[in-house]
Amino acid sequence: MRAAIFRHGDLVVDRLADPAPQTGQVLVRTLACGICGSDLHARHHAAKLVDMSRRAGAPFVMDLERDIVFGHEFCAEIVEHGLDTAKRLKPGTRVCSMPITVADGRAHTVGYANDMPGGFAELMLLNESLLLEVPNGLSSDLAALTEPMAVGWHAVEKARLGADDVPLVIGCGPVGLAVIAGLRIKGLRPIIAADFSPARRALAAAVGADIVVDPGAASPYERWSREAAPAGYDPAGLGALLGMGPQPRPGVLFECVGVPGILQQLLEGAPRHARIVVVGVCMEPDRLEPFFAIRKQLNLQFVLGYTAEEFQASLRHLAEGLIDAAPLVTGRVGLDGVRRAFDDLADPARHAKILVEPWR
Repeated sequence: MRAAIFRHGDLVVDRLADPAPQTGQVLVRTLACGICGSDLHARHHAAKLVDMSRRAGAPFVMDLERDIVFGHEFCAEIVEHGLDTAKRLKPGTRVCSMPITVADGRAHTVGYANDMPGGFAELMLLNESLLLEVPNGLSSDLAALTEPMAVGWHAVEKARLGADDVPLVIGCGPVGLAVIAGLRIKGLRPIIAADFSPARRALAAAVGADIVVDPGAASPYERWSREAAPAGYDPAGLGALLGMGPQPRPGVLFECVGVPGILQQLLEGAPRHARIVVVGVCMEPDRLEPFFAIRKQLNLQFVLGYTAEEFQASLRHLAEGLIDAAPLVTGRVGLDGVRRAFDDLADPARHAKILVEPWR
């Protein structure tokens, strides 16, 4: 099979042996696979990613001396069943799956394990027990967005939202957009989103943000305060300081950038008693001044990934039209275009999500 391979720090297109399904596995043909920000980071900082994952106790098995095929946001179709499979879904059925498979008694992360190629290859191996049939005639392109949408949905679920919360999303890349879509499903209003990129602000509005803010022109925290505060509220007044009388609606802030300095900005800008949900994955050392969080009695919640139930719910959200994800797909490439697509995604004004179609 052909694949875009991460080899010695670069992306190359080459042929690999076709994978053979083991016990409980199915062989699938990749139809579409999104390029994730994690893939971009792994390309340029693979050694650090491996080291930090091991230090954090993750079962990371990526060997950088061997070939790796990225790609964990995928839709595929069944080709062949392995031994001891129930064959509940026929060959040709389009499926999604959490990017996990089990081989030789060990769990592997599809797309970040040397022996389990991801969706930047023509063929993959998945566990039959984790397969979800694509429902309602949902296109393969949109079904491939199940995984990133599940990341956002998980963050929204972890936020323990109340009906009166006013959310603020900082960063409108794919993760922030998925969070906005999840907040829209929850029915919260208004949803405020902030990003320096005009293109990303437009996408935020398209997926459900009610108010979009350019942080270069206005403070998103001040805009949040105007929306959340009751009429006549004086934050410096005695009643406000003592918690008496009308109070602002509760604040829940989603950090969806993942670069050093952003968390400190949130601590300084957040309203008192706010909950901050950290969704962006920062891989660099960062510096925080705890006094701001202490003074305001802030709550920090760090999140990652999703549950099986959240993944399944995200596929249903897409299939039932609860998320208008079509605007997020801003490009499609074959295997020969993967390397260039990685470079193009560095420009937030050009792309949100580029899909790899290995058979293109």
